[in-house]
Amino acid sequence: MKLMEWKLMTTKEILKIENLKTYFDTWAGMVKAVDGVCLDVREGETLGLVGESGSGKSVTALSILRIVPRPGKIIDGRIIYKGENLLEKTEKDLQEVRGGEIGYIFQDPATSLNPVFSVADQLIEVIRRHQPVTKKEALEKAIELFRLVEIADPEIKIWSYPHQLSGGMKQRMAVARALSSQPSLLLADEPTTNLDVTIQAQILKLMKNLKDKLGMSMILITHDMGVVADVADRITVLYAGRVCETADTKTIFYKPRHPYTKALLTAVPSLALKKGKLEVIPGNIPNLIEPPSGCRFHPRCEYAKPKCAKEMPPLVEIEPEHYVACIRASEIKIESPLGAKANE
Repeated sequence: MKLMEWKLMTTKEILKIENLKTYFDTWAGMVKAVDGVCLDVREGETLGLVGESGSGKSVTALSILRIVPRPGKIIDGRIIYKGENLLEKTEKDLQEVRGGEIGYIFQDPATSLNPVFSVADQLIEVIRRHQPVTKKEALEKAIELFRLVEIADPEIKIWSYPHQLSGGMKQRMAVARALSSQPSLLLADEPTTNLDVTIQAQILKLMKNLKDKLGMSMILITHDMGVVADVADRITVLYAGRVCETADTKTIFYKPRHPYTKALLTAVPSLALKKGKLEVIPGNIPNLIEPPSGCRFHPRCEYAKPKCAKEMPPLVEIEPEHYVACIRASEIKIESPLGAKANE
């Protein structure tokens, strides 16, 4: 795995999330899926949102567009997009934002495509929903989108039905649909799930090139640290519905300061081999109906002390642009799996 070359980013924010809380009122109790998440996305950058399954990544993204499935509900926080709080917008206003200003690539493209309509019909519908064009003009735009995402013979393939497309083709179609209105922000939820390694690399390269070409910002949601290493400018690490650490990609990989970030890195095979062994994170994501007291990671943390079970750690800026939620961040020394030399 090769780390992307770090570039200085603009400081202008396109999206800012403050103290977001999204809960699910279930028969077993209140599931605190997202519990006080704070993050921001800057113009032209890719933010990697990483963590294990159940950490709150997808729910955070769904909350941005207010499409959290029932019984989920946003109970607190602010989602500021281009200076406006999306939580204060009417449903009618949000319909212009969804798929227009903000594009969304769902986790499994096969389930987000209607099997009884051709790809052309589905793309034309999306285009005409957000742009004042005729059906013929929308078809021309759809074919151009297929060219943009590098689908061969677009004039022919666009009349295919979802079952006639391979997994990689469906994913490219999902990318085309998300880009149909030239959004300013793209939310990509595990965009390479269920694809083989070669196709994964092609899709990630495509998305990175399109983001740069179209000047978009992007939130890339994944559990794979190897994916964000090649694509993301900055990374936010989530655990059990809360932010553990946020910094630029180079800092996260070479100078992690949260034990959970270190645990994720040591579980990446290509990094673990540098240390001689592949490690696993002991235990599981906690029950979010009754999460652990204090730091939610402390039951699984090798650095935990009694005080970690008592105090909820705030997200603190420990150095410029590097935020960590760990009350022992200044006490413990965490060595990057990339090696001590890289940490200097």
